[in-house]
Amino acid sequence: MRGTVFIAGLGLIGGSLAKAIKAAHPQAEILGYDIRANEVGLAEALNIIDKKADTFQEGAEQADLIILAVPVLQTEKLIRELTQYRLKDGVIITDTGSTKKRIMDCARVLEEHQITFIGGHPMAGSHKSGVAASKELLFENAFYLLTPGEGANEKEVAVLKKWLQGTKAKILEVPAEDHDHLTGVVSHFPHVIAASLVHQARKYNNSNSLISRLAAGGFRDLTRIASSSPEMWKDISLHNKDVLLTLLHEWKAEMERVIDILQEESAPLLFDYFHGAKEFRDELPAKSMGAIPSFYDLYVDVPDYPGVISEITGYLAEERISITNIRIMETREDVYGVLVISFQNEKDRKQARQCIEKHTNYDLFLA
Repeated sequence: MRGTVFIAGLGLIGGSLAKAIKAAHPQAEILGYDIRANEVGLAEALNIIDKKADTFQEGAEQADLIILAVPVLQTEKLIRELTQYRLKDGVIITDTGSTKKRIMDCARVLEEHQITFIGGHPMAGSHKSGVAASKELLFENAFYLLTPGEGANEKEVAVLKKWLQGTKAKILEVPAEDHDHLTGVVSHFPHVIAASLVHQARKYNNSNSLISRLAAGGFRDLTRIASSSPEMWKDISLHNKDVLLTLLHEWKAEMERVIDILQEESAPLLFDYFHGAKEFRDELPAKSMGAIPSFYDLYVDVPDYPGVISEITGYLAEERISITNIRIMETREDVYGVLVISFQNEKDRKQARQCIEKHTNYDLFLA
């Protein structure tokens, strides 16, 4: 497709969308804007964008497609600004926010000006941030949810999907309210619970510092998402407040149920509770990408001698297999390795496993 795509917000998501769109539509022009001048300069230097826009208005008024890849509260502000500009006829505006109902309500001001807005949420991410971490295939096989506004017709939705085909994502259309409930259950609510578990551990750590050492194992993995951006999750939680409050009240009732079972010392009910959770969890797709980015960890049971870590990373480097994180575990509760190596995707993890098995006889396990 030909045309000008303007991306406001040149972070991980905005940069990755720029790369994916350019790969599928090499004749398109990618304009970029960000309040952080260093990110804009880096995006230009890395050829992620074709040109920079000096102002948000400058980029918006040239665009056939406008992508708002900024935090949700900032998205609302930019939507209101767009009503004041002389936009091209037929321009399509979309966003990348993790909540949709409030944004779609805000976007009604665009529809009043006969401007098409289609909400969007690419459900992929990374432990890294910034435009330098952007990847053309960040969204490959991930779900990309669209929430078309009342003013968007099927042709305009089809045009946006065409622009986004380079993401190789699984694009689905859902109503905004359904989106916020779905993501509330499988993404927003788990982030709140993970944070609460960490707070509880921190409270007990004040009286017994052994807590933090024991939490280095499975507990750390269970609560990894609590390390996400506090600023971003503050905004998301406020945007999806009603759904989160409902889920938290339901969670409170669920915990009261567990308390009753424990007080009754009912072994059959406890078994059923854990068994039911195990059954549903084991039926979840193992390789599909969901609302929370997957972690691709490889556990290596290594012998304790100097240089063993550099030995393994050396093997991986020889085969040009990139790692995203590496750490040594102090405990072995529920997992079998002491060396944990993290990868960006399943392909890298599989190649790493084959590489290490080829060079060593160490035991390797997946989480």
